[in-house]
Amino acid sequence: RCVSVVLDSHDVTFGSTESMHKAFKEIVAEYQPKCVMLVTTCVIEVIGDDYDAIAAELTKQYSIPVMAVHTEHFKCEDHFPGLERAITACAAIMQKQECDGSVNVLGQRMGNFADTELHAFLQAAGVKLGVQLPSGCTAEAIRRAPAAKVNIVVHDIALPLAQAMQEQYGISYVYFNRFAAPEKILQTYQHLFNYLELPLPAEIGAKFEECKEMEQKVLPDVKGVPYIYGNTQYDCFELNSYLCSLGLVPQLIQSNKLSEANFADIESILAQTDPYICKAANIAPLQYVYDVLHPWFYMGHEFGDRLRRKGIALLHSDPAGKMLGFECSSFMLQAVAKAVADAKKFREEAGL
Repeated sequence: RCVSVVLDSHDVTFGSTESMHKAFKEIVAEYQPKCVMLVTTCVIEVIGDDYDAIAAELTKQYSIPVMAVHTEHFKCEDHFPGLERAITACAAIMQKQECDGSVNVLGQRMGNFADTELHAFLQAAGVKLGVQLPSGCTAEAIRRAPAAKVNIVVHDIALPLAQAMQEQYGISYVYFNRFAAPEKILQTYQHLFNYLELPLPAEIGAKFEECKEMEQKVLPDVKGVPYIYGNTQYDCFELNSYLCSLGLVPQLIQSNKLSEANFADIESILAQTDPYICKAANIAPLQYVYDVLHPWFYMGHEFGDRLRRKGIALLHSDPAGKMLGFECSSFMLQAVAKAVADAKKFREEAGL
């Protein structure tokens, strides 16, 4: 599905329009695509070729949707803006449809949505599944995406598309990230089923009670435990706010971004403690703080052996990237309990 157009010094000096038109003609002849994204990289953006205009020319010439997706990496710090822009570009393909009561799942990057708790509840309620982006789907499925009754946004990269669809087609969206607090998850389920105009399944209430019971079992062991937060699959400040409510103490929080939507969780954290906040980055420059802060565990990606020598446990949360719903909460509670138990053992080994 991906074709590279290699530019030479002539293209860089005099512009790549001619080469792009030539390459596009070959692509159409060989693949007969239903739609094409022209994904620019740093060189194209530096020399300033107008790929929005080129995309418009090619759309008119070949009668297929051609969307320019700008991914100039020198203007950002990670790959998420590229994913966001590619998903948002799909709005150009969509066409108004009669509502069929379905839900679209936007932003699922890892795992199979069919394996999640959220999917199981939707299936049991008889809710039809529409398009999944950026999961594998066809151009026709994207075109029909506005037939949905609700968009479920499971990652921030899909928020601009959901907002555009709400504005253009009146489709409501529910932000259903990988939350940790059972109350937040319950509230999100309630919003979703309200939009679907369906009663909330009793099983959702049962799942909520299970998580609250698990909380009570974990509380005595985790209260007052200090930790460092790195990069995880969860909503950064929502998770740390929840862990603070359990009595854990974040000493350092690494975050990719900060928005107004995070303010309530930040206020909740500051009401209980005052952690350092830094931009998520390479772990190497931060390793000296282990000997300064002496955390019990590190949540994210690090080298377990290096941490263990300092009496620090490692909490990996990657499996949660394939989960949605109360399973995210129960996983985190179990993972925190294990990390605390490991930390006690490692601290004894390190003589702490």
